[in-house]
Amino acid sequence: MFTAYKYSFPELILFPPIGFNEERLRERLKGKTILITGASFGIGESLAYKLANTGVHLILVARTAEKLNSIKNKIEKQGGYVSVFPADLSKPAEVAALLPIIHQLPGGVDIVVNNAGKSIRRSINDSLDRQHDFTRTMAINYFGPVQLLLSLIPVLEKNKGHVINISSVSVLLAPAPYWAAYQASKSAFDNWFRCTSPELNATGVSTTSIYLPLVKTRMIAPTAKYQKMPAMNPDHVAAIICRAIINKRRKYAPWWLVFGQLASVIFRYPWEALNTYWLKKKLMDQKQLS
Repeated sequence: MFTAYKYSFPELILFPPIGFNEERLRERLKGKTILITGASFGIGESLAYKLANTGVHLILVARTAEKLNSIKNKIEKQGGYVSVFPADLSKPAEVAALLPIIHQLPGGVDIVVNNAGKSIRRSINDSLDRQHDFTRTMAINYFGPVQLLLSLIPVLEKNKGHVINISSVSVLLAPAPYWAAYQASKSAFDNWFRCTSPELNATGVSTTSIYLPLVKTRMIAPTAKYQKMPAMNPDHVAAIICRAIINKRRKYAPWWLVFGQLASVIFRYPWEALNTYWLKKKLMDQKQLS
């Protein structure tokens, strides 16, 4: 199945359509249970609707109980099977309370889609008295999924399951100013996942890392300049995840990422010098206005 998205011409080039076989997806998911974090909006919500008619048991986890129940009602009207668990993965106590409920499910969990995340763009000078910018970002992007998976790995090994991590292209590119909290936390889990993947693969658990550019979700809304930049549609990302469920490919990344990685190595010092020059100029302009 190929779906047309309302993309601009540059977006069509950067994010070409991707399809998947719906019948194969239903075969793969028959009798399975899939847990999706960050399921109330954006990518998680789109994925839940895409899987509505596959016969899979959907476990949807997010903070917003009202929205989760709304999604559950819509999917169940289509004949789907959904369980919802409101939980904030940045709070260890809420994750600890969630885990026994998941373990009590008949058959446990077969697929985990680690999608919950938090983005923040802020100058380090504006964060001097905001250590929570870093602790809360690490909590949701790193410690939360680690706590969740450490508990679920034995079940996933028993079921020869699959873990899909929704990551960011930024972890594979040169770091950028203002993104210290976000890039550090996403890089932390990406490296944790890449380190543990061979161990999981050896026990029969499949692993997939999906590296995404900007996606049109609530996460990018606070950054005004991103509204005019090319960004993926959440439904497009959901299709990529569905395809990964079928083929269990270890990595998905945009076709152009390899060129960005090469440029990050070759032009590291010019990039850093350019950022320093731009930031100095910005500070001087601010002083002149004050």
